[in-house]
Amino acid sequence: MDNLNEIFPIVNEHGEVTGSATRGECHGGTKLLHPVVHLHVFNSNGDVYLQKRPEWKDIQPGKWDTAVGGHIAYGETPEEALRREASEELDLTDFVPEFVDMYVFESTRERELVYVNRAICNSEIRPSAEELDGGRFWTMQEIREAIGKGILTPNFESEFRRCFASCI
Repeated sequence: MDNLNEIFPIVNEHGEVTGSATRGECHGGTKLLHPVVHLHVFNSNGDVYLQKRPEWKDIQPGKWDTAVGGHIAYGETPEEALRREASEELDLTDFVPEFVDMYVFESTRERELVYVNRAICNSEIRPSAEELDGGRFWTMQEIREAIGKGILTPNFESEFRRCFASCI
């Protein structure tokens, strides 16, 4: 289960820390802007790896999402969070991240400052059984067919269109 008392930094739209709040507060409709990292993992064929979110997650349970996604801990840099999350979620440590974009994502429950990165990875990916319900590489055709059908998280769909429109 997610720790609703975990402390997140609250940031402005430039990523500057302005305060702190709990996960529960950030995800409870307050719209406090908190930072997250995303890593889109591609293989050399141009397929993209997606993780399946567990049913116990408080946001978008059971949907397919960006390969790596997680909150930046209070006092942590985006690069540190990206490497920590990649290691925790996919046992991925040998990759070269490329920064793609930074933007504000807003849903009905929360606002996130998203640091988007990508990497090419042809090594074995081992999704965490504790954090995920698995994962796999998807072809661009499979992603096109899944968009808008409630299979993928809305955040992934909008972000993928925003950052990788030329792929789909």
